[in-house]
Amino acid sequence: MDREAVDTAGLGRLRVEVKQHGHSAVFTPAGELDHHTADLLSEPLGAAMDAGATRLVVDCSQLEFCDSTGLNVLLSARLRAEAEGGAVHLAAMRPTVARVLEITGAEAVFTVHATVDQALQE
Repeated sequence: MDREAVDTAGLGRLRVEVKQHGHSAVFTPAGELDHHTADLLSEPLGAAMDAGATRLVVDCSQLEFCDSTGLNVLLSARLRAEAEGGAVHLAAMRPTVARVLEITGAEAVFTVHATVDQALQE
């Protein structure tokens, strides 16, 4: 894909589906989480916390790429969730996204699950 042809809002490069499961909210970002698309995940994460969700589960099974801006979205959500007595859980990470967390050391601050079902049960 020619990145020059992508609009600056990142439309089409990232879709985020949100589902409620009791006091949990599951976010499924599909595509690329980067500088241009970060708000597409950041805004629904914040809205879920505003609405009282205490467990945020990010289903990474369809996340193809995550840069430092995307990682900062996840880290910021984690800090806010923990300050409000909640948590952010990551599930079903693809190897490329898992590698970003490993390289940066961020894997140590998240609870990572093999599946979304496991993240919802713990």
